[in-house]
Amino acid sequence: MIVYDLECRVGKHRFEGWFGSSDDFDRQQAQGLVSCPECGSSDVGKALMAPHLGRKGNQLRPSPGGDRQAMSKGAPLPPEAVQMMQKLAALQAEALKESRWVGDSFADDARAMHYGERDLESIHGQATLQEAKELLEEGISVAPLPFPVAPPGKAN
Repeated sequence: MIVYDLECRVGKHRFEGWFGSSDDFDRQQAQGLVSCPECGSSDVGKALMAPHLGRKGNQLRPSPGGDRQAMSKGAPLPPEAVQMMQKLAALQAEALKESRWVGDSFADDARAMHYGERDLESIHGQATLQEAKELLEEGISVAPLPFPVAPPGKAN
């Protein structure tokens, strides 16, 4: 089966037609069997249309359960997801009010507090993936923030 966007050359009406093959469309058009559903004119041709290209083999696909493995740019999120993200962002903002930004010294500061070299306090900052893994291996509790945080003085 093939679907064409068709256009009536008389009234400029656009519609789609389904055909068994490209040859089937050509045969039906030559016999005058293809006509505009709005005005009945048989002066009909293929309209310009964007081709439907298959997905590349290395692109993410929806999982069998319907959940997407990635969100596409510009696709609207379901209202429940937007609400959940807003709540999560509010919780993060509230937690950061009681926390001090330490920037790139996060791993060193967390380690110093863990080993009793500094007073305990809530901190946030930046750490590489390797630094975070090392902290966890040492038994130091750390967690990534769900949303990026602009350092003090760098926010708009």
